[in-house]
Formats: sequence, C-alpha cells, structure tokens
Amino acid sequence: MPFATIDLHPTHSPLTASWLETQLGTMLAVANATALCHLVFADEQPCTIPTQNKISFEVTPLLISLQQELTAYFAGQLKTFTIPLLPLGTPFQKQAWDALCQVPYGETHSYAEQARTIGRPTAYRAVANANGANPIAIIIPCHRIIASNGHLGGYSSGIHRKQWLLQHEAHVTHHAAKGNPQ
Repeated sequence: MPFATIDLHPTHSPLTASWLETQLGTMLAVANATALCHLVFADEQPCTIPTQNKISFEVTPLLISLQQELTAYFAGQLKTFTIPLLPLGTPFQKQAWDALCQVPYGETHSYAEQARTIGRPTAYRAVANANGANPIAIIIPCHRIIASNGHLGGYSSGIHRKQWLLQHEAHVTHHAAKGNPQ
C-alpha cells in the first residue's frame, strides 16, 4: 500500500481526531485533510503528534470512511483497506511498514521474512522495533508478523489483541475458502 507522498506533514496542516469504537476497544484516529496519520487504541500510551499542530475533534469524510472500513473489517467483510495513509517515521520505518502492507490478509510472516523483503536480511531486530513504532494499528498490519519459532512475538497494542486479530483473519479466510459465509 503506497503511503501518501505529497507534502502533507501534520506540522503543516490542521489535524482532526475522532474516537472510534471497535470490537477490541476504543481507538483514537488522527488525520489531516486527506490521509490517516495515527490509529491507536485508547489504552495505549499516547501517540506523538507535534505540539504546534491545531487538532480538533470533529467528524470528517475521511474519518467516517475509516469507521466504515473498520466496521467492515471486524465483520469479516473487508480484507484490504483503502484509506490513504500518512504514517510519520524514518525512511527505514516506512520501508518496514510498507513491507507489512504486503503481507496478505489471513497470513503471517516472521520478522526475518520481513527483513528479507526490504533487502536487509540481518535487520530483523530493527524491523521489530519499526513494527513497534507503527502509528497506524490494524491497517498497517504489524499483527501479521510473528517470531520465526511461531510464537506471537510482541505487539504494542497488546498480545491479546494480536492473537484476536490473527484468529479473526484466519477464521474469515477459512470460511471464505470453504465458500461459507461467516
């Protein structure tokens, strides 16, 4: 999923925020006029947003679309998000996050596989750190990355959420393969 590339850095434009309800808890979404910058669970540590930004809590078309897509995802009706993304991070982090977006719905890859995908086969720890800094939970699917030994590894939104998301996607994929609705 390509990230927004035009100069939409949040320090240059007003941001809007909204609380969104999901099956896994309340989430905070922060976006500028055209792209989502942050999506985090409310019980996580606060996301870092430059303080010079004007942030207002309001409903915008982009945030309405985000709520609709999250609702469809949790209902098992959406596998690929279309919301434009503008995650803030280093070039390495963005490369790692782009690789996350290539992991198919319902599948898992290891940190080592992700590191190989970005052409840095020995950087699996750096990739894990980049995943931990992912500012857009669920949509940039760091929950699909597990340890090489099959263990879940870490997840900044909580291992219980990672396990739930993986089981949810496996369930939807299994039923789709059988031709059964959920």
